[in-house]
Amino acid sequence: MKFTAEHEELRRTVKAFVDNEINPNAETWENEGIFPAHELFGKLGKLGLLGIAKPEAWGGMGLDYSYQMVFAEELGLSRAGGVALAIGVQTDMATPALARFATDDLKEEFLAPAIRGEQVACIAVSEPGAGSDVAGLKTWARKDGNDYVINGTKMWITNATQADYICLLANTSDDKVHKNKSLIIVPTNTPGITFSDKLNKLGMRSSDTAQIFFDDVRVPQRYRIGAEGMGFMMQMLQFQEERLFGASMAIKGLEMCINDTIEYCRERRTFGQPLIDNQYIHFRLAEMQTEVESLRALVYQATETYINGKDVTQLASMAKLKAGRLCREIPDGCLQFWGGMGYMFESQINRAYRDMRLTSIGGGADEIMLGIICKLMGTLPGKKKG
Repeated sequence: MKFTAEHEELRRTVKAFVDNEINPNAETWENEGIFPAHELFGKLGKLGLLGIAKPEAWGGMGLDYSYQMVFAEELGLSRAGGVALAIGVQTDMATPALARFATDDLKEEFLAPAIRGEQVACIAVSEPGAGSDVAGLKTWARKDGNDYVINGTKMWITNATQADYICLLANTSDDKVHKNKSLIIVPTNTPGITFSDKLNKLGMRSSDTAQIFFDDVRVPQRYRIGAEGMGFMMQMLQFQEERLFGASMAIKGLEMCINDTIEYCRERRTFGQPLIDNQYIHFRLAEMQTEVESLRALVYQATETYINGKDVTQLASMAKLKAGRLCREIPDGCLQFWGGMGYMFESQINRAYRDMRLTSIGGGADEIMLGIICKLMGTLPGKKKG
């Protein structure tokens, strides 16, 4: 992966935004369990940061995904992981299919204002009984004249209580489970939509997450993205960007865990010497940094494959799997060196330990990633590679 002066300028812009607009407010937003999405997204929109890889026709920069990866990597420096996650929902989870497959009218109505930061989007796939099992979802959108009438519920939806619209995956026919789903844009002010209270989560506490209920919610069929029955395929493609984004964002977040721990171990003295002088600790931190560099190399390779128009499913799944594993192992290992201070809720390593745990679950659990990789390797019973 070769980075240009434009890549580096983007890095500086995003880092400055994180330093000036997110991190000074992190404690407040963590305590309140929500951040002002419209205000913050408006600032991002003015900088063009919500449409880096989106078409210029709708207000985006029209750049390739390597620039989006740089954006995600620098967002990993956020001290409030939930804010970075919410931004990623807007750019890489709720809008890729809209940008790629929707009609021009739909893009004008929903994509363009999302890129400008005037509207907040959320993606609604998971249900109480269907998280990583996308094929098993139960929410239905049945045709009635020129409309869809939607009934069901969606769970663990990031940005839910502040979103202006939902990118909803729902069943639209009785066909096979991989051919009966459609992606539909649903404005949140549509009658019949209600929300639970904000969910009380282990981490990512600065983002508003809720359950959404649909009771005879009526939207026009023209709000469907692409052809009916193609929603599963489109969502699988959206997952590739989501997984690349999540793995990219983990890189700097993990490095921050390591660097914070180095600083703490330099200052903390035990048995007459700084903790950092313990050979086991500095060897272990060196191992952790080596693992992060391995993740970075994998993410860069996957991104290069993606921008070259090749199938990135296997590499994106590997990157997501590796990021998820490291997001469990490295914050946990670092927290151990903080001792009792690391066990305190207000410490930075404690927040990272809680926030980063989601990486192994959201966007497809580790076990789903392993299944995808095994299938593509041809190691599953009855499956041959290629």
